[in-house]
Amino acid sequence: MEHRRLGRSGLKISELTYGNWLTHGAQIDQDAATACVRAALDVGITTFDTADVYAQGKAESALGVALKGQRREGLEIFSKVYWPTGDGVNDRGLSRKHIMESCEATLRRLGTDYLDLYQAHRFDYEAPLDEVIRAFDDLIRQGKVLYIGCSEWKASQIRDAVTMQQELGCDRFVSSQPEYSMLWRVIEAEVVPTCQELGLSQIVWSPMAQGALTGKYLPGQQPPAGSRGAGADGAEMMEDYLSDRILERVQKLKPIADDAGLSMAQLALAWVLQHGNVAAAIVGATRPEQIKDNAGASGVRLEPAVLAQIDEALGDVVEHDPAQTESPKPRA
Repeated sequence: MEHRRLGRSGLKISELTYGNWLTHGAQIDQDAATACVRAALDVGITTFDTADVYAQGKAESALGVALKGQRREGLEIFSKVYWPTGDGVNDRGLSRKHIMESCEATLRRLGTDYLDLYQAHRFDYEAPLDEVIRAFDDLIRQGKVLYIGCSEWKASQIRDAVTMQQELGCDRFVSSQPEYSMLWRVIEAEVVPTCQELGLSQIVWSPMAQGALTGKYLPGQQPPAGSRGAGADGAEMMEDYLSDRILERVQKLKPIADDAGLSMAQLALAWVLQHGNVAAAIVGATRPEQIKDNAGASGVRLEPAVLAQIDEALGDVVEHDPAQTESPKPRA
């Protein structure tokens, strides 16, 4: 497993990061979660990403149990704050109150004293930006957080935050966590150039387009039994990717993957990891063998001719529109 520096920081993270959105505490039980985490550790993954909102906190708790007994200094544990975690009016957003309280709850659930990276899960249009920045900086000063970042922020919001962090003498964001895949390339227009200028890396979610790029969903056929797309919730989340128009194009990637000696999942992961501003691609799993297959993408370098073949195969189903800065899809 190769590691990459995160933004302008000195922190190195595994280029495949294990995430537990939709899986831990929801799709799989604790034993399965632990087995998947151990498989991740076995292939050299050291970086783990979660959030307080995933399965209403159960995902953080499951990850904490799965990592118990591991050498803490050898791990990089990330979480996020913003979405509602309770029924109270302050149980959401990026107010100082919610940031501080959510961080404490996250640390308890994960069974750790600190987070390597704490991320603003979305931009808060109600909380004053200086309040948000100072709250995150205070967590760093308290030793509860080592680095900070954001998720699904627009380029202008990232620039405003970093500018204010510099003016206030606060620690700066080192990362952005957006959706990015062969099919969803929206960040390339504005977010990536801004982050490259300001010293932030991308930690991308849904690099396999919710599984659509694995090739298991076929045009004109029902999703395979037990797959994410077969369930009511999963089908709704994946709706944009399960059209015959997209799936027909995705099937054209199979011979490209075969020629490269890769599975389609590995091809999708290797593609996002070609981007110089991408520090890591987040992968999830319900079975250990999925993680073992994903790990085969680490260190792969795709030739320019292969990248051109991918672009030709996908054609006009790729989303580039910078107006779609934030994915219309779910709360990853």
